[in-house]
Amino acid sequence: MKKDSDHISQKQKPAEGTPEALQAEIDRLRIENAYLKKLNVLVQNKEKSPNRTKRK
Repeated sequence: MKKDSDHISQKQKPAEGTPEALQAEIDRLRIENAYLKKLNVLVQNKEKSPNRTKRK
């Protein structure tokens, strides 16, 4: 079984500092930012909601 890093290294990445590489990093950071915002909302909603009893 190959590691994720091996899979990524097989793809051709644009050279660091090129417009394509910078755009790819911007896209990745936007996705990460959106994920963290949604996670924060979920955590805050869970803290606000009253504790529900668990079903047996």
